[in-house]
Amino acid sequence: PRYKCGISKACPEKHFAFKMSSGAANVVGPKICVEDNVLMSGVKNNVGRGINVALVNGKTGEALDTKFFDMWGGDVAPFIEFLKSIQDGTIVLMATYDDGATKLNEEARKLIAELGSTSITNLGFRDNWVFCGGKGIKTKSPFEQHIKNNKDTNKYEGWPEVVEMEGCIPQKQD
Repeated sequence: PRYKCGISKACPEKHFAFKMSSGAANVVGPKICVEDNVLMSGVKNNVGRGINVALVNGKTGEALDTKFFDMWGGDVAPFIEFLKSIQDGTIVLMATYDDGATKLNEEARKLIAELGSTSITNLGFRDNWVFCGGKGIKTKSPFEQHIKNNKDTNKYEGWPEVVEMEGCIPQKQD
């Protein structure tokens, strides 16, 4: 049988299936899928260098917004404003592509940590990182993968291998 987003098992009732991957070097963009709906991918042409973000309604599973923020050549201020504007109960999925850390500052990292991330404090130049958290979450998210950029272990010249993650996000209850 085929499960939503191609994940390995069916999700229980009142859960949303998701699968995501970081970018591969600076060649293949990241991909974010929720409930069999590809929200971001190279094919959709809505991904870019930096941190790619998809927002999903925590009650309905419906896509609310997708954006990417260039953390190499761009400015962190619009990213911070975007993070601050996320409504409570929103599922937040993030995936890096190329470099997602150079322009990150303390404020941006703190806002991402408040969404449930534990790795964001250590995210460095060209690291690969995928994360799924939520606005208003009171715990650390179990959905996070991080691979350090390390020239001794990198799969590609100058970049670590792609990180992939799948799982079932609990639906927000009233």
